[in-house]
Amino acid sequence: MKKQRKKPQQENQQTLNAEDLHKMEDLSEMEDLAEMEDIPKNSKASAKRLMALLLKQKGALLIILLAAVVSNGLYALTPIIMGKALDQLIQAISTNGIGGSFEQLAEIVGLPLLLLGLAYLIGAAISFLQEYTMASVGEKLALSLREKISEKITRLPLHYYDANETGVVLSRTTNDPDKIAEILKTGAMAVIIIGTMSLSVFATKWISGKTLAIFYENQKVLGELNGKIEEYYTGNLIIKSFNQQDQVIQTERELSERQYQANKKSQFVIYAIYPAIRFLTQLSFVVTAIAGGIFAINGTMTIGTVQAFLQYVNQIADPITQSSYFINSMQAALASAERVFEFLDEPEEVPETSTPKQIIQPDGAVAFEHVRFGYHPDELLMEDISFTVRPNEMVAIVGPTGAGKTTLVNLLMRFYELDGGTIKVDGIDIKDLSKSGLRRMVGMVLQDTWLFKGTIAENIAYGKMDATREEIIQVAKAARCDHFIRTLSEGYDTVISNEEGTVSQGQMQLLTIARAMLANPALMILDEATSSVDTKTELQVQKAMLSSMKGKTSFVIAHRLSTIKSADLILVMKNGTIVEKGTHQELLAADRFYADLYNSQFNNLMG
Repeated sequence: MKKQRKKPQQENQQTLNAEDLHKMEDLSEMEDLAEMEDIPKNSKASAKRLMALLLKQKGALLIILLAAVVSNGLYALTPIIMGKALDQLIQAISTNGIGGSFEQLAEIVGLPLLLLGLAYLIGAAISFLQEYTMASVGEKLALSLREKISEKITRLPLHYYDANETGVVLSRTTNDPDKIAEILKTGAMAVIIIGTMSLSVFATKWISGKTLAIFYENQKVLGELNGKIEEYYTGNLIIKSFNQQDQVIQTERELSERQYQANKKSQFVIYAIYPAIRFLTQLSFVVTAIAGGIFAINGTMTIGTVQAFLQYVNQIADPITQSSYFINSMQAALASAERVFEFLDEPEEVPETSTPKQIIQPDGAVAFEHVRFGYHPDELLMEDISFTVRPNEMVAIVGPTGAGKTTLVNLLMRFYELDGGTIKVDGIDIKDLSKSGLRRMVGMVLQDTWLFKGTIAENIAYGKMDATREEIIQVAKAARCDHFIRTLSEGYDTVISNEEGTVSQGQMQLLTIARAMLANPALMILDEATSSVDTKTELQVQKAMLSSMKGKTSFVIAHRLSTIKSADLILVMKNGTIVEKGTHQELLAADRFYADLYNSQFNNLMG
């Protein structure tokens, strides 16, 4: 399927030119981006939607919360236990002097050490449970997002894929859910104990407020980079044919550099918080140690109590630092969440009718009645398209590139919704049919072949998964591909795909034709189906197709006008409009646009 023009605003979002690149390298420019109204607003909405998804795992979240409370409670007891042990030891030394047997020492500090060991052991076990459950919550969240994405993909209209690069879509559907899940597996519950060291919290809040735009830009550039990689990979042959390797390398370097700079900034703001908060907490440690020393000298506080306070400072420092890291990482997760939710919020296909009609035995009559359509509401491509096709007729659609030939059959398949008029099959408006029911009546062979990774037999049976091997072989013979299949090492069980070179482009086209034949539809659409085969094979395929189209209504899009002379009706399109229609002889006699096209092709062949 050829991609259509992108909307202006979408084009602006796809790539940045070199001048924009230099502008965006300044952090101040990134901060300006963060001040845009929609980013904070979307972040809050994304946070609420993420929380709603998380609350579906209330049991696991409760376990995490209780485990965190118990674990931190036990962790908080250890300084008190160690302080008591230290005070008892100092008291014993003061009373009895330095020395004593192991038994005496064990009697003094044995119980505190036992309690300390139990506290650490139980705390470690509970922490393990907490981390394990947290990882499970994160993966389940990512799984639920991927399930929603998978469902969304099937409901998006075709024009969404026309307007968005494959790599960008892949980035939103693969990288971003992982980024969201990752934050839940790196100590999210550390936030629970933020309640002290207000200076650290303030610093964390101030820094994290500057990071959202950086994370958003990083994910955006990553999507663009993935899109270009996918584009260059699939177009590798064309790139080499036109000697564009240097240009591709340069473009890829620029995108990689942009992604490197964006990722470097995002990583910096994540990890720069650690030494900053660490400095503040160590400052608190020094102040506490000095104050505690003064209190101990004055006799208002025991050394064990001072030691406990110093331990508490360190205990607070670690989670505060982790929480600071978490808050910054949450900005990255929210940026990814925004992109995922933007995808999930894309307008979907028009809903199916609640009471669809059925055509049990379709005849294949088709009628376009005053059809209006445009890829943009304010820019119509087609206006007042009307024609009728009787059952079993062959309709040829011709015209220059961009005339709207493929669009016409896409409308029949209801890949796009009309802006006006109706399309009827056997007298029933296709809007009153279910899309699956409509498409089961239509077999389609596109100019661009598509095969999935699997055996040849599985690819042919894609439209009829319960087909027998005999049925598969029968249509393969009709499509003139049985011979080359049997020359392969595994025959019909040979594993192929679009990316592998096991079969040629022409042979792939023959397999897609066999696939359409096997479905045995009432209507057949052939969009330049023989464009990728040689002349000899083309003649064989045409004979097979003519035989297979008996008893079917067929629409044939062709550039070679010599191949559609026998068509019952020829629709001549130009700039989205049908400018002529009739048989080959009628159109030649009219001596208008079709005659000019035909004569120019004929003269080129003769020349």
